[in-house]
Amino acid sequence: MSRNGKVIVAMSGGVDSSVAACMLKEQGYDCVGVFLRVGAHQPEPETECTVESGVAVQPVRRLKHGCCSATDAIDARTVAGRLGIPFYALNFEKEFERIIDYFVEEYARARTPNPCVMCNIHVKFGRLLKYADMMDAEFVATGHYARIVEHEGRHRLARSYNPAKDQTYVLFGIRPDDLSRCMFPLGEVTDKSQVRDAAAALGLAVHDKPDSQEICFVPGNDYKTLIRERRPDLQRPGEIRDRDGKVLGTHDGYTSFTIGQRRGLGIAAGLPIYVTAIDADTNTVTVGQRDDLLSSELIAERMNWHADPPADWTDVEIKIRHMHKAAAGRVRAMPDGSAEAAFDHPQSAVTPGQAAVFYQESMVLGGGWIQAAAKCDG
Repeated sequence: MSRNGKVIVAMSGGVDSSVAACMLKEQGYDCVGVFLRVGAHQPEPETECTVESGVAVQPVRRLKHGCCSATDAIDARTVAGRLGIPFYALNFEKEFERIIDYFVEEYARARTPNPCVMCNIHVKFGRLLKYADMMDAEFVATGHYARIVEHEGRHRLARSYNPAKDQTYVLFGIRPDDLSRCMFPLGEVTDKSQVRDAAAALGLAVHDKPDSQEICFVPGNDYKTLIRERRPDLQRPGEIRDRDGKVLGTHDGYTSFTIGQRRGLGIAAGLPIYVTAIDADTNTVTVGQRDDLLSSELIAERMNWHADPPADWTDVEIKIRHMHKAAAGRVRAMPDGSAEAAFDHPQSAVTPGQAAVFYQESMVLGGGWIQAAAKCDG
């Protein structure tokens, strides 16, 4: 990658993207900070602000730890002012509305969505790259923990040097041709405390800002209310059954359940039970014991390969959730564009709608969306 190129830095107001912008500026890049307004923030009470050198400094108190609130925008603008780089707030509300629609419709299909992956595909590394073209910028940068490496003449997405913070799972959907324009300055940082220490040393007030732990358009992680508001037709009573079809109870809407869920089932079985299947057509939720969640294989659709699709079985590590420890297995590409994968050891709660990402050593081989999982016999 060339030095001194123009970089559009997505600044969320958090410590990670703030330090990423600092690092790039120190490396000599021509940085432009942008905050993505997505129309999903909550109204916040007024907070006291001070002004230093014409720049609004962070409010005294915060009530929200999301990534798109008014407070976050102020924090991002403040950091850009301290760095002396241009800053713009971009209105991506229309694009983000599609992400919310996808989120709700996946639940309607009895699938568990992953909006962060979709946001990265369509907004941060889709729409934002188009904005970079308009600004005649060579690169787009974020505060994600990942790396871009060159391997056999290609730019490849590789795991962060900080395994605990690695975010390649949510980045697998970036088009391989766009990787040469992506920058992840934090990918070589080995510990999050180094990022906070760097922010404190730079005098950034966000150095102790908590990490976002919720979906930005689902206040308090109350996704059930969002679905009820947008799809009230889905809130209808149905049956909760065991794997033999015996009715154990009723529910008020299958969209309130996810595969692997244990709490809030509303039935007592005398032993721990989990949601093992959801059928939108019959409005039925099936429950069972922990072993009923195990799957030995999966089919992934809408694959995004970062290297040549393997026609034959290829050894990989498979990650089926962001917080899932990658499991050893094999994968092969299918003629219809999907991929078939098998685990060396059965995995729990392989959930349709989530992403399956395949790794070879530190690099992402490819990923797709779980269409179905094969349950273990016995």
